Amino acid sequence: MPAYRLHYFPESGNSYKLALMLTLCGQRFEPVWTDFGSGVTRTPAWRASVNAMGEIPVLEEGGVKLTQTAPILMKLAEQYGRFGGETAAEKYEVLRWLFWDNHKLTGYMATYRFHRSFTPKPNPQVLTYFRRRLDDFLAILETHLQGTAFAIGDRPTVADFSMMAYLHFPADETGYDFAATHPAIRAWLDRIAALPGWQSAYDLLPGQRLTHYAKNAEPLHA
Repeated sequence: MPAYRLHYFPESGNSYKLALMLTLCGQRFEPVWTDFGSGVTRTPAWRASVNAMGEIPVLEEGGVKLTQTAPILMKLAEQYGRFGGETAAEKYEVLRWLFWDNHKLTGYMATYRFHRSFTPKPNPQVLTYFRRRLDDFLAILETHLQGTAFAIGDRPTVADFSMMAYLHFPADETGYDFAATHPAIRAWLDRIAALPGWQSAYDLLPGQRLTHYAKNAEPLHA
């Protein structure tokens, strides 16, 4: 039996962060598909039994339910001695980029992508606002990656897995063609995808998919 149970839905980049980290650490997990599209995570019963914060993912380890992706990534890095910082300075850098990602990059990309691709009538003003913010954050990451192979240097860490998760989805979901608009980000995504054992979210996380309303839309270029 796997040591872990992962509550997820396939489009969740945050779920993917944990699935990828476990996979690259050689760990198996039992996938527990969650019907996010039905609103189940907003119900009192689900919050009482799975996650009081009302969020996906939830990682069960030995019967203990762990929530919030960044601290779980840090816990796994320490537990398996992989993809964490080795010195105090590196650990600080990992934490710095994790916080930046959670508050800026993932925070905005997750909402923008969901609103753009998985809602039937997205508000164009909302999309414009989020797009402008994302363009700024992506420019910061692009500049940073022009001078380094990975977030904190020449090897990948959980900071990379956190930042790349929502960016690796197809362009018809994210609205970005990174090869055309952000070549350093595209090259970084390719370096991560070349890691032994790497798999995409839709390969790692099976289950019923959300309706993709923007499937035939042209990617939006920055």
